[in-house]
Amino acid sequence: MTLCGLTLDRPRIMGILNVTPDSFSDGGRLDGVAAAMARGQAMVAEGADILDIGGESTRPGAVLVPVDEEISRTAPVIRALRAAGVTAPISIDTRKAAVARAALEAGADMVNDVTALRFDADMAAVVAEAGCPVCLMHSKGDPETMQNAPAYADVTTEVLAHLRAAIARAEAAGIARDRIVVDPGIGFGKTQEHNLALLRELARFGDLGLPILLGASRKRFIGTITGVEVAADRLAGSLAVALHGARLGARILRVHDVRETKEALAMWCAIEGETA
Repeated sequence: MTLCGLTLDRPRIMGILNVTPDSFSDGGRLDGVAAAMARGQAMVAEGADILDIGGESTRPGAVLVPVDEEISRTAPVIRALRAAGVTAPISIDTRKAAVARAALEAGADMVNDVTALRFDADMAAVVAEAGCPVCLMHSKGDPETMQNAPAYADVTTEVLAHLRAAIARAEAAGIARDRIVVDPGIGFGKTQEHNLALLRELARFGDLGLPILLGASRKRFIGTITGVEVAADRLAGSLAVALHGARLGARILRVHDVRETKEALAMWCAIEGETA
């Protein structure tokens, strides 16, 4: 299978480009279109295969951003990157159909929906009409409440069932199966033990027959386990999770630290006998 023209015979790097004032790790760092464009260009130069641009934080406790504001944060950056000659695939990280439509019109190639098309009833139609790839992620609750004592009888089995249902909804809406990516949603309505269980059993998601996206970079559980309070300093733990994910079948690694992940993957690929 390919994704936005990229083969998935090896793990691909999705660079996180947040244009938000309040994201958990890098909120407020990119002040304006020029700064965001420069960071996106730098990520591609460092080895990002895909850029994932988000204008609404979905960290625990985050509040809803108005549609117009989210569009004004993201679409101009996408247009600027394309005008600057960036040809790498661009994903729009949003749960809102109008934001996705504006981003696709501005030059984005893919939609990354943390609610797996559940938040906005129009999202599936936007994706189907565009014929673009979509990432369906598992989440429980909304960002404001999702970490309020999440509970599962068997987290991996329940997340798999949720994703199977999401895939069925997407296909029923006219989204081709070969344009769907799945994400177990590390940190979205999960405790540390839930996250670790999903990581241990990540290979089970291969049963869905679709590419797996893993987004665990700098998340709180990494800081808790490693004793690193500041999110931006959680590189070592993030790399450990990324390489573990690659070993168990993740084909897209959504990360903040592109260059370091690229180098770690090159080493891992050499050991595994794969082409980096």
